[in-house]
Amino acid sequence: MTFKHIISRDNILFKQLKKLAESSRERRKLGETLLDGAHLVNTYLEVFGEPKLLVIAEGQSTAEVSHLIQQLADIPTVMFPTLMFAELSPVASPTGIIALVKTPVIEPIADPKFTLMLEDIQDPGNLGSMLRTAAAAGVDAVYLSEGCTEAWSPKALRGGQGAQFVLPIVERANLLEVASNFAGNVLATTLRGESLYDLDLSQPTAIAIGNEGSGLSDAMMKASTHQVTIPIAAGVESLNAAAAASVCLFERVRQTS
Repeated sequence: MTFKHIISRDNILFKQLKKLAESSRERRKLGETLLDGAHLVNTYLEVFGEPKLLVIAEGQSTAEVSHLIQQLADIPTVMFPTLMFAELSPVASPTGIIALVKTPVIEPIADPKFTLMLEDIQDPGNLGSMLRTAAAAGVDAVYLSEGCTEAWSPKALRGGQGAQFVLPIVERANLLEVASNFAGNVLATTLRGESLYDLDLSQPTAIAIGNEGSGLSDAMMKASTHQVTIPIAAGVESLNAAAAASVCLFERVRQTS
């Protein structure tokens, strides 16, 4: 295959890709994002088809990356020196391949029975992890508040490991409205409340997880039907947001399996 070798940071394409890597505003404006790593690119390929562009690192290729490049030989491909490539990657040790793709849109079903509501989650890695767990638990839809970090940033995509490609995600959602329209349990996680394990989660259930430091807002707590806590060992303050989401989601899975 042939590809364009770019070595200047003044190159227009490099500048455009760097903007996409760094700016949520740019990603939203263009409806595009970057996928870092062969696993994400392969997963996208299986679900949505070919990417718009491949970016590869000079002198850095694994057998998996080489196979993927051959498989996508008809896709426009550019090569950057290692240091320039690293400026586009969200990880300390880039895998050597990035794909430019159109940001997928998966609409939620009309009457979801199992949802996750995330309020003001700030860490993209945490968000990606929660989305990955939600996908594994069979959640119908995930709603992100206005204050949440973006689901389609390169770091969130790495954390999600493909969850964003199969999971309906609604960003900038009004969680109070979502809660008020939900016909079933609306659980708000808190440090003091009903035990998660005392509740009947076999009916439709929405689970709300709050900011990593401050938890859920008072308004979100009031909008819930149950304020719940996860029993933990004495002397331990709390679980982190991603772990709490995992426990709650899979308790619902356990009760409905």
